[in-house]
Amino acid sequence: MTAAYEPDNIFAKIIAGEIPSVKLYEDEDTLAFMDVMPQAPGHLLVIPKSRARNLLDADPAVLGKLIAVVQMLAKAAKTAFAADGVYVAQFNEPAAGQTVFHLHFHVVPRMDGVPLKPHAGGMADVEMLKEQAERIKAVL
Repeated sequence: MTAAYEPDNIFAKIIAGEIPSVKLYEDEDTLAFMDVMPQAPGHLLVIPKSRARNLLDADPAVLGKLIAVVQMLAKAAKTAFAADGVYVAQFNEPAAGQTVFHLHFHVVPRMDGVPLKPHAGGMADVEMLKEQAERIKAVL
């Protein structure tokens, strides 16, 4: 059984405007912003605005809208960073690596032979994240 949604998670606070983020894309149902601990240039997150702990409890209609935005942004990020590929990741519950309990997809442009940085430690420079967001927005 999946645990209950925790309404005080950091992504819920970003949606509510209580915590700043480098926004990349927003519509009625979804929000995308730059990951503050990027594993590669252009690493972004896509989340639903509705409450869902993860894929296991999300409304299928929400998932349909969300994955369309994931695809759109994956294409844009790949182009913006002239990447060889795009890594898309989504984790469900602690055993699978989930640390923020609001449904989210990681979209990470990848270059052949370049390893991912660890997704931990200090936060990235905000100005760098803004510049990377602008590169992706320019493709959209």
